[in-house]
Amino acid sequence: MKKKKVIVIGAGFSGLSTATELADKGYEVMIVEKNEQAGGRARVFKEQGFTFDMGPSWYWMPDIFDNYFARFGKKTSDYYTLKRLDPSYSVILSDSEVVDMPADYDALRNLFESIEPGAANALDRFLEQAAYKYKVGIQEFVWKPSVKITEFLSLRILVDALRMDVFSSFYSHVRKFFKSDTLLKLMEFPILFLGAISQNTPAMYSLMNYAEIKLGTWYPMGGMHLIVKGMVDLALSKGVQIEYHAEVNGFAIEGGKVKGVKTSKGVFEADAVVASADYHHVETLLGEAHRNYDEAYWDKRVMAPSSLLFYLGINKRLPRLKHHNLFFDRDFSIHSHEIYTDPSWPSDPLFYASTPSVTDPSVAPDGCENLFLLIPVAPNLEDTEAVREQYFEQLMDRLELYCGVSIRDAIVYKRSYAHQDFIGDYHAFKGNAYGLANTLMQTAILKPSLKNRHLKNMFYTGQLTVPGPGVPPSLISGIVVAKEVDKLLK
Repeated sequence: MKKKKVIVIGAGFSGLSTATELADKGYEVMIVEKNEQAGGRARVFKEQGFTFDMGPSWYWMPDIFDNYFARFGKKTSDYYTLKRLDPSYSVILSDSEVVDMPADYDALRNLFESIEPGAANALDRFLEQAAYKYKVGIQEFVWKPSVKITEFLSLRILVDALRMDVFSSFYSHVRKFFKSDTLLKLMEFPILFLGAISQNTPAMYSLMNYAEIKLGTWYPMGGMHLIVKGMVDLALSKGVQIEYHAEVNGFAIEGGKVKGVKTSKGVFEADAVVASADYHHVETLLGEAHRNYDEAYWDKRVMAPSSLLFYLGINKRLPRLKHHNLFFDRDFSIHSHEIYTDPSWPSDPLFYASTPSVTDPSVAPDGCENLFLLIPVAPNLEDTEAVREQYFEQLMDRLELYCGVSIRDAIVYKRSYAHQDFIGDYHAFKGNAYGLANTLMQTAILKPSLKNRHLKNMFYTGQLTVPGPGVPPSLISGIVVAKEVDKLLK
């Protein structure tokens, strides 16, 4: 029999995951990718001897990556070498207060105790609960396709949901254990990856603290793009075909099904289609009669932040900077208000600095530094070169003060990236960088559905559907949707 054919739109993490899983199940799979390389937001570019990862820079939840490759008889070590970072990251609370988060748990307990008496035991209790949430959340909840309420109606799942603290906020939960402002900042930091402030994030996401503290912060030597390269190599070995420079511009629809995907390289027939591209953009291509959600629905979604990014090549080494550096030396309540409540360019932002050359000499020439800067900002802002330069100067002022050396005169390469780039490269809805915020009202069945309601063979995967934003969830999203496609086609 002729193999049934699946077209996957987009070669990001979720698209590669979907394609590889379906190819492994015996389907003929083609990925159509708009850009010149795979990876989506995790693309890479090289300039003047520097190698810049364009997007994700944190390697958390190593078990998810291990399990992904193990599904296909492979190991992460077949594709890249991991190094655990110690300290995991550095938090700059002021010029005089800098907290380096040790990888060793006993050392971390001692650090907490030195900041707040009794905090070491409180950390034990907090992480004991978080470990349960990680186990149930990552092994069960995130693997549900969330297409029917009945998936969540068993007594055991309801009990698990209560134990998972689904209905209370992370803000109130963490304050049951810690009082120190410093510790609260340290514990709330991982929640920022979920795209919402802690008051609006379910307490179940303390599982992120467990992942960070117990499972560790890692780095694939050579760069994060090696994960993508490994996934591409694996996909190709399973027979997946990838067409680059193939932007989707429409669909051939007949009898309640997608019969073909129209691209800049022609029309490709399909028995099923999975969109790993921006969900909202794909909906606009489908047209009013075939989309799941109208514009009013999308405008009401709470988006995770966008980002203003700078990729810098520096011709000298920079003192004091670790691999990951979080500049929390400003009032986060003001910055968060300017992201979520009154969307505007931040008046005095917090920011993140990644210096992978501290760990990996291959990403910069000898004696040089590879510097990646990120300011989380509201989506849908007016993005101009003048605004970017204004913030660049702010960051340089603060970095030069912190490092105690001049930096501007040592910059040999500079590139900025923000809303217009996210839209241009990924058709990102409102120029978002991370997808939907993980609020209670955007969890599980309350997220945009992975199935199209009008087209029987049209599916979605990635950061705007279940289980949510981030690299590990995207890997899982691809597997989850592949199983739904398999149910339909076999």
